Amino acid sequence: MATSAKTLIILGASGDLTARLLLPALGQLLTRDPGRSLHLLGADRRQLGRADWLARVKGSFAEADAAGPAVDTLLAGTEYRAVDVTRPEELHALLDACTGTPVLYFALPPAVTASVCAALAELTLPAGTTLALEKPFGVDEAAAVRLNAELHALVPEEQIHRVDHFLGRSTVNNLVGLRFANRIFEPLWNNNHIAAIDIIYDEQLGLEGRAGYYDKAGALVDMIQSHLLQVLAVLAMEPPSTLGAQDVRDAKGLVLRATRLRGGSPVRSSRRARYTAGTIEGTRLPAYVNEAGVDPARGTETLAELTLEVDTWRWAGVPFTLRSGKAVGARRREIVITFKPASWVPAGLTGSHEPTVLRISLAPDLMSLELNVNSEDDPDLLRRAALTASFGAGQLLAYSEVLGAMFDGDPTLSVRADAAEECWRIVAPAVAAWRADRVPLEEYAAGSEGPPRWPSTAVAEAETDQANKPR
Repeated sequence: MATSAKTLIILGASGDLTARLLLPALGQLLTRDPGRSLHLLGADRRQLGRADWLARVKGSFAEADAAGPAVDTLLAGTEYRAVDVTRPEELHALLDACTGTPVLYFALPPAVTASVCAALAELTLPAGTTLALEKPFGVDEAAAVRLNAELHALVPEEQIHRVDHFLGRSTVNNLVGLRFANRIFEPLWNNNHIAAIDIIYDEQLGLEGRAGYYDKAGALVDMIQSHLLQVLAVLAMEPPSTLGAQDVRDAKGLVLRATRLRGGSPVRSSRRARYTAGTIEGTRLPAYVNEAGVDPARGTETLAELTLEVDTWRWAGVPFTLRSGKAVGARRREIVITFKPASWVPAGLTGSHEPTVLRISLAPDLMSLELNVNSEDDPDLLRRAALTASFGAGQLLAYSEVLGAMFDGDPTLSVRADAAEECWRIVAPAVAAWRADRVPLEEYAAGSEGPPRWPSTAVAEAETDQANKPR
């Protein structure tokens, strides 16, 4: 679709995020939508010549098989400038180099982002300037409030995109469509029928050279405080009237405001651990504390788990357990919805009496409904069966969806100011308890499923198993 000319200024353009995620997504977007008029300007402290920058952009575009007239035009005009992005005069020069409306993408750590905002406050920004910020948004609730105030002094809220690529349009639409377009699910989507919900994002990857960021964040901030709470909000929200930005963001905001640690206790409702040396699929990983750039004294966790409650009529009493870890033996990226067991089963039906479970996998987006059905060999014997379906991968990468919405001025896929603050408020009691060592930092071998005493899935599953025991 044809759009007005814009310049994407990537602050932190020499970093891993730009090469690995932003540039491939940009190349794919231009390939699929060649009517866009876009100039790319990279900026960072690192010295890069034009040839080096162009090779970097082309290499990232090649990963997305990017090609076509819009790609060729962008490559012909792209620039890179070695600048200190915290200096007002150097930011002013970047803005002067724009063709059309500027879109500033902060591919920067939170502390540098705050400094850039302070520098931008000394400038008069061009009309329509868009600001895009990566997570984590601030370092705690107070910092998020301050950063929001600084951003709102620069541009209106609708021109601020707090990026969460987990909210790529296809993922949001898949969850909304499954729930609201199927009568079999929506009437059951409440505490009368659902026993527990787990949202799990376990990776086999270790630190992968990201100590500079990860050792200051840990699994809680890196994944749960941002991505997984956003998934919870979409999953638990009341039906929005439309899929427009205001309706969806209002619905998510209501959920987050009602969310807190289960029982108000970080000691009972949170757990943390970090990996020791181990082997994953034949690759030997060192202990986290021995990874390059790690400061063991920080006590950074590589596996985190919070059990939350959403204090609304729909979800009262249902535990939501959010878990994410690195160097875990099995890759798991899924939502697990465990329904309550059948209220009564006729005498004589033996075998599986497990509750119905709906699994929604993320990237790739799949679903599996696990049921008890009669065995082919013995009609009195129940066995487990699964009905499976694929949602489809969508036409664009998640970051391509986010960039496209940003260029089009659609904030639906971005995190609103109040939601960013609420996410920090939700995890704050756990952060405080962990810093005070009220919750032990346990250990697990790389390649295992977690500390030996932890159940293989979330706390909620253990509670469901307890509820299913004969009385």
